[in-house]
Amino acid sequence: MSVISISSLKEQAGEVPLIAAVNAQLQSRGVKTTKGGKPYFDLIFADATGSLNLKVWSETVLYDAAVELPLQAIVRLEGEWTQNQYGVNGSAVTWAGVDEEIRADFLAGDPDLRRKQEQDFAVIASLCGEIEDPRLGKLCGRFLESMGDRFKRSAAARKNHHARRGGLVEHVAQMMRSADVLCGVYSELNRDLMMAGVLLHDCGKLWENSYPEDGFGQIHSLHGEMLGHIPLGIELVNKLWRDLLDTSEFEPFSECKPSNEEVRIHLLHLIGSHHGQMEFGSPVLPKTAEAYALHYIDNLDAKLEMVRDAYAHASELAPGIYDRMFPLAANLVKPLRKFEEIGKITIGTDDQEEPAALSENDE
Repeated sequence: MSVISISSLKEQAGEVPLIAAVNAQLQSRGVKTTKGGKPYFDLIFADATGSLNLKVWSETVLYDAAVELPLQAIVRLEGEWTQNQYGVNGSAVTWAGVDEEIRADFLAGDPDLRRKQEQDFAVIASLCGEIEDPRLGKLCGRFLESMGDRFKRSAAARKNHHARRGGLVEHVAQMMRSADVLCGVYSELNRDLMMAGVLLHDCGKLWENSYPEDGFGQIHSLHGEMLGHIPLGIELVNKLWRDLLDTSEFEPFSECKPSNEEVRIHLLHLIGSHHGQMEFGSPVLPKTAEAYALHYIDNLDAKLEMVRDAYAHASELAPGIYDRMFPLAANLVKPLRKFEEIGKITIGTDDQEEPAALSENDE
C-alpha cells in the first residue's frame, strides 16, 4: 500500500474509494455524541502538508485503541478514503506505530514543501537586504536573526490558507514578490516601508499560530488567545525598535528625515490596519497608500491560496464546475487555459512562417 501525504490524499480522494496509507501525528481527540446518544471520537491527525479529521465510532474495534492512543503519537493510517464537500472520510481504517527512522523522516517534513519554504525564506532575506532605509533594514535583519527559527515554524492561519508549519514564510514571501512588483507600478509607494510592513504584518502569529519543532499541531498559547496577533505584532516591533535605538548602530540616524519616530509609527500603522476593517480585527482603518496596498496584497494571496486548494480538493458537480469549498462564496469554475500558439507569422519581413494547417473542424 502506497504511503502519501495528507495533502496528496485530499487531492486524490473522491467518490471512488482510494486505498492508501498516510503517516500522521495525533493532534487532538474530541469526544462527541451522535443524535442517538452514542459516543464517538473526532480525531485530528496532521503532517507537514495539512490536517485530517477521522471519526471513530463506539461500535468499532478502533474505538478502544483510540482511547489508548496518546496525543502527539505518530502512526501509519491505512484505509479506504473518499471525499465529499464536507471533507475526507475513512473506512476500514487501521493504524500502527512507526519505527524511529520513519519517525525522524516524518518530523523533518515533506521534502518538496521543505525545499519550497527554504527557497521562500531566501527570497525574504534577499528582498529585506535591498531595503535602502538603514533603520528599516536593520529592524528586518534583527527580526530574521532573532526570530527566524520561530518564523519558519509558524502558520499564516489556523485554517483556510497556509495553515501548516512554515506556511507564514510561504505567505510572506509571495506577498513580498507582489509588493516588489507593485512598487514599480505605483511610484507613490514607499518600497522600503512596504517590504518591512509585509515582513512584519503577521509577526504576532509567531505566538498565535506557532508549531513545535517536533510536531505538526499548532500550539495554543495564552498570549495568542488573550491578545491576538495584531497587538502582539505591534508589541514585538516596538521592542525590536527600542532595542535598536539603545545601540550605537542607531546613533547616526537621529537626524535622518523622515524622523525615526515617523518611520516607526508608519510601520506600526501597517501592522494595525492590515485586516482592512475593524470588524475583521484591525484596531484602525488603513490611512496611507502603503496600508491600503498591504491590505489588498495580503487578502489577494490568502484568497488565491484558498482557490488553489479548492481546485485541488473539490469534487466536480458537472464538467468544469466544482463544488463550493468553505470559505469561498461560490462554486468554482475551471479556469481558462493559457493561450497556446499554433503557428507564427513574422510581419514586415520577407521570411514568413506559414501558420499551422487547419483541420476541417477548424475551418
